Amino acid sequence: MAKKLAETKDCVLRAGSDLAHAVQQMKERVEAEEKEGLLFHVDDQIISPYRFSEKLTVRVSYRWRQAIEDDWTYGSITFSYDSASRPDSALPTPKRKPSATKLDQERQEKLYRVWEYLKSLALYSVREYFRDRGDGNTIPPTIQAKTDPYSLGLNNYSAQFWGEHNAPASAK
Repeated sequence: MAKKLAETKDCVLRAGSDLAHAVQQMKERVEAEEKEGLLFHVDDQIISPYRFSEKLTVRVSYRWRQAIEDDWTYGSITFSYDSASRPDSALPTPKRKPSATKLDQERQEKLYRVWEYLKSLALYSVREYFRDRGDGNTIPPTIQAKTDPYSLGLNNYSAQFWGEHNAPASAK
């Protein structure tokens, strides 16, 4: 009985410690975001299109300033990506040919997932640019997201518009 009680006490103390650590991390993250909010804000309220085509675009709006005393400067960047439709070889071939409606629905669902991923990459890219003390005046109005040569889709660096991952292949 004493062993079980000691194990339970140890488990509860570890859980309490983990919870305290998680709360501390959340507090630090909130403080960091409040500090960042004094110099920049990236609008993450992006509404998805009603219907998708292979040419996907995501427009990210932001405001920024060099110092707290400065006025806000507003801008936006549009990320575009050509999502070439390729058959998914991982899926088994259906026994019956799906209807045109079903094929279109599946295509729209796939394009929606790719658009959501492009949106998350775009938001992350703009936030990271400002976190790295990037100058909002140098953000281009449009950028073509890069296709990963291995997966032939998007990857974590596809929407990065600055730094070494954006350099032309000949410059690397």
